[in-house]
Amino acid sequence: MAKFCQNCGSELNENQDICLKCGVKVKKEGSSNNADPNAKSKIAAGLFAIFLGSLGVHNFYLGFTGKAVAQLLITVLSCGFLSPISAIWALVEGIMIFSGSINKDANGDSLRD
Repeated sequence: MAKFCQNCGSELNENQDICLKCGVKVKKEGSSNNADPNAKSKIAAGLFAIFLGSLGVHNFYLGFTGKAVAQLLITVLSCGFLSPISAIWALVEGIMIFSGSINKDANGDSLRD
C-alpha cells in the first residue's frame, strides 16, 4: 500500500520519516497528536504568551526563534518603553494559541492539549 505526504502529496517509501520533496515530517499511521510525549503543550504556550509574552518566551518555547528575539529586543533595547507593543503582539498570539489558530510549533508538530 502506497504512502503519501500530507503536505505535498508526493509518494513515500514505507520506512520514510521525512518527505524528501518538501521536508515535512511524516506522521506514522495510527498515531494521534495527543500520543506524542514530546509535543509542546498548548496551555503552556498560551500562558507564556499572556504572562511573559513581551519577552518572547512563548515563541522560544515553540521554536520560533526569530519572532522571539524580535519581541525580546523590542522590550530590552527600549528599556521597557516599547514593551506594550510586544505585550499586545504576544496577547494576540496567546489568544490565537488558545483558539487553535496557532496549532503547530516551528517543526510542524501539532500542539497537545
